[in-house]
Amino acid sequence: MMMGLLRLAFEFFKTGLFAVGGGLATLPFLYAMGTTTGWFNAQDVANMIAISESTPGPMGVNMATYVGFHSFGIIGSLVGPLSLVFPSVVIIVIISKILNKFKESKMVQDVFYGLRPASTGLIIAAGLGVAKIALLHLDNFLDTKNILNLFNYKAIILAAVIYFIMKKKDFHPILMVVFAAVIGIVFKF
Repeated sequence: MMMGLLRLAFEFFKTGLFAVGGGLATLPFLYAMGTTTGWFNAQDVANMIAISESTPGPMGVNMATYVGFHSFGIIGSLVGPLSLVFPSVVIIVIISKILNKFKESKMVQDVFYGLRPASTGLIIAAGLGVAKIALLHLDNFLDTKNILNLFNYKAIILAAVIYFIMKKKDFHPILMVVFAAVIGIVFKF
């Protein structure tokens, strides 16, 4: 168990250190973590996203808590998120101490210029991974080779409806999560 907790701490420390861009940027790291450790699979990541988006708190911390608890119980639910946020806390403390001295530096500006597209790319990769799981039935398609079996039509319609509602109206995202949960129950997604 101790070795497992150390591995959990290392995996989330690494994720926290390199996942620039917030909770969604942690998704590629989670997919890789699930593959290398066997603690969870891609479907579990989709469930983690749903749970993390519908519960209070930062998405990455919620997912680290979920993985930690799912894999190692209460102690894991503490080790996972603490390991995830530790690098950020250290980096922010260091940066806050020196950034004022170097904020006009061309090198600092160049670093931030490079980090913005990197975090955008991580978020897009994570979004596409989630879309693949939520909107497609790859197993059905591979079994039948019928293109009509590739798409999860109910999920695509629900995603489109929520997208257009959010674009046209000023509904709070919590209402959309509740709406989607009710639709999922009613229409048996």
